[in-house]
Order: sequence, then C-alpha cells, then structure tokens
Amino acid sequence: MTDDVQRFRAAHVVTPAGVVDDAVVEVRGDRVSAVHPNNGDERAERLGGWVVPGFVDTHVHGGGGHDYASGDADAILAGLDFHARNGTTTSFASLVTASLDDLAAQLDVLADLVDDGHLAGVHLEGPFLSVEQPGAHQQDLLRAPGPATVDRLVEAGRGTLRLVTLAPELPGGLDAVRRFVASGVRVAVGHTAADDAMVARALDAGADVGTHVFNAMTPIHHRRPGPVPRLLTDPRVAAELIADGFHVAEEVLRMALAAAGPDGVVLVTDAMVAAGMPDGPYRLGALDVRVVDGQARLLTDDGTPGSIAGSTLTTARAFALVAAITGDLAATARFASTNAARHYGLDAGTVEAGGPADLCLVDDRGTLQRVMRRGRWLEAA
Repeated sequence: MTDDVQRFRAAHVVTPAGVVDDAVVEVRGDRVSAVHPNNGDERAERLGGWVVPGFVDTHVHGGGGHDYASGDADAILAGLDFHARNGTTTSFASLVTASLDDLAAQLDVLADLVDDGHLAGVHLEGPFLSVEQPGAHQQDLLRAPGPATVDRLVEAGRGTLRLVTLAPELPGGLDAVRRFVASGVRVAVGHTAADDAMVARALDAGADVGTHVFNAMTPIHHRRPGPVPRLLTDPRVAAELIADGFHVAEEVLRMALAAAGPDGVVLVTDAMVAAGMPDGPYRLGALDVRVVDGQARLLTDDGTPGSIAGSTLTTARAFALVAAITGDLAATARFASTNAARHYGLDAGTVEAGGPADLCLVDDRGTLQRVMRRGRWLEAA
C-alpha cells in the first residue's frame, strides 16, 4: 500500500501543549496526522526552523492588486492567494463603507466564497462608524444602525457575516450590538469617539472585539481614558493590532502586548489592494489613496496626504516585527493565529494531530520561509 503521508522534521514545532524540539510533523491529506519528537525516521524531510500554525487574518480588504469589495470572485481569489503565499492560511474578507445596496451585492459574492471554503467569513467595517473617527471611510455614507438596516445586512450575508465594526455611541448603537450578537455576528468597537463608560456598556451588550486598537478611536488621556485601556485589558476582548511599525509605534505595541496579555491580542493587517504592489495611486472603496514608501493615505482635496487608508502589510511582516519585539516565537504564534482562531471558533490556529495542515515555517528571527495550506506547500511569495 502506498504511504501517502508527508513527513517533515523541524527544529521546533509550536503545539497547544508547548514547543516540541527536534520534532516530526506528519500530514495526511489536508490534516495533521501526528506531531512527535524525532525518532530517527529518515523518511522525514529536514526543514529546520520553527513550524507554527498558519496565520489568521480577520481584518483585510485585499492585496496583490485585488480588492475584496470588487464583486469579482476571480480577483478575490487572486487576492487570497497573494496573502496565502505570505502566510495567511485563514482569512475573513473585510468591506469598507458603501451604500446598503452595494454592501448587499458584495456580501452576496463573498458569501459564495465562504460557502466554498475559500474564506472563513466576512467582516463589515462600516457603515456604522462615527463621523468624528471616520478613517478611510466615505463620510456621507456613514449612518446609525437601525434594526431594519442591521437585519438587511445579516440577511445579505446568508450566515457568513462573522464580524461588524461599529461605534456604540451612535443612536441605537447598543441595541444594534445586541441585535447582531443575537444573529450570531460578533461586534467590534471601532471608528469611535466613545468614552470608557460607553465602551463598557458595549462590552456588556455583547461586543468582544476592538477594531485596530489605537487607530480611528479617541486616544488615551490620563484623565479621559477613552476606548483603548478597556479594549486592551478586558479579558472578553480580542484586541486587533496592526503591527507594521507605522499604525502603532513599536514601543506602544510592546506596551499593548503586555497590557492585553498572551490571549488578548489578534494581529491583523487591514491590508488593502496595494499590499504587495508598487507605490502609487489606488482606490479604497470610492476614495482615492496614494501609497508612498509603502504607507497608504487618503488624498485630500488639495492632493496632500490625509488619513491612513488601511495598510500594505502582510501577516508574514507582522509576525516578524512582533517576534523581534517579544523575542518569543511561540507567543507571537498566539497573536498571529491561535487567539483569533479560538475567539471566532475557526478550524485553524493549531499544530496537532487532527488539526488542519495549515502551517508556516519561520526561521529563528520569525522570517517566513514556507507556507503549507490544506496540506500543500505553496510557491514562495
């Protein structure tokens, strides 16, 4: 009988039980069949490095020149492939603010890709955002979350809508949190001018994610804390951080990781169409964006750079930056994969027998070397 098991040997494997040194990982089909210390099996391919769970990105708008809001399934798949080759083996698709009709049409296309297993879910970043903290969202389309609007978007998602960002201080905001949660949709506090008391009420209503914490929310003041401290320290919350060294300075990232603890942070890219592409002009939704030195900003009416407009980040780069900050690859794997998988109940985030064969191989510095998705090694990015 033909042995259809792939075997490879790594210097270190990050498993739920801890790091296994000099370990062999066995893969059968699209699942891991065993992880065990090396017993001298010469059939195992020698890889060296660290095997960590494939990265999970729950806030990403596109990449490789492709926009997840395009309505073009082939283009969306090409964007997913770009990110997969950069380590993202499990992904949501995020949508920026648009008209309700446009969002419903975009959701319809993305729902098919979730049903087909290409995506793990859809994230709506808007339209229920504060005009005081709009970020790169079209302000004339921002709106309060009335019950009919909430229900329409939930229905348009056909069970695939996993996350909605909203500003809880909007009229009807807390009722919308409860309504989304009752429909099986998680709610993230973001693009908000809410104070600490309002954030606490939103979490008690069922919100349990912080959308790119620090960005597009009232900053910390020592007498007016705003949303950030509670989003980082409440154990119910998965606090998104964009670890590119631009959205959040490295010293603040260090502080945030310590404040949130090993289970509290999920790394996201918030990547847009320009990820992996040259500097130049792009679009995010209906807004004009210019990328200079890899940094995406809206163009203002006079052509000068405005608000940050997503990122050009990949999960591979985020992992390497956080690994350099922490010096702990196992902890970084939690931030880049395990925490999000646990929080959203995804089939991801682990290297163990019976788990998905979605794996990343990184070197001692956290630099991505190879990616396996569904039991198949992908070509290098």
